[in-house]
Amino acid sequence: MLQLQTQGGAVILAIRVQPRASKTEISGVMDGALKVRLEAPALEDRANEALCEFLAHLLKTPKYAVRILSGHRSRSKRVEIRGVTEQQVLALVTYVV
Repeated sequence: MLQLQTQGGAVILAIRVQPRASKTEISGVMDGALKVRLEAPALEDRANEALCEFLAHLLKTPKYAVRILSGHRSRSKRVEIRGVTEQQVLALVTYVV
């Protein structure tokens, strides 16, 4: 089950990133974190930028509404998304599974 937190009009969630994947996609939930496969390599912040763009596109929010809170240099990240509800984020997982 995906663990979400709502705080100050934003949803905070854990994400597990797999850079250099064959395609960019959500591949499910792993240990309470959303697992996201990214085509972008983990070089020069490209994977982080790709993650923010991908989530913003899926949730139909501006890119500036998605912010990495921690884990900039790790595969495990905490991400804040403003202007969405927990239900919208959970819908991403149910769509995949």
